[in-house]
Amino acid sequence: MRFQMVHENYNVKDLERSIEFYKNALGITEKRRIEAPDGSFIIVYLGNKTTDFELELTWLRDFDRPYNLGDCEFHLAFRTDNFEAAHKLHEEMGCICFENKEMGIYFISDPDGYWLEIIPDKR
Repeated sequence: MRFQMVHENYNVKDLERSIEFYKNALGITEKRRIEAPDGSFIIVYLGNKTTDFELELTWLRDFDRPYNLGDCEFHLAFRTDNFEAAHKLHEEMGCICFENKEMGIYFISDPDGYWLEIIPDKR
């Protein structure tokens, strides 16, 4: 029996703001969306051409408060082939929330507070 990871879901308060953030920060864009006929939810799948794995963003019309992310002890990691350029971009965007120079990694935070790890390409 084999399993393949397909997607990770994050619930978001402002769908368009989140889509724009992920496009600008990580180069992942909308691949498809599902909209409830009654307007109660929208699900958007983001991805790129480097992998089939997708980030699913879910917006719920009736959710009226920020999402409780606990201690943020979870994250999604992204490997980049140009760590220095990525770091410069994220520094300019003001979204770096933690850096571990000894390990050679850093984290950015999306508009809803989800942490995303940025790691260099292992060549």
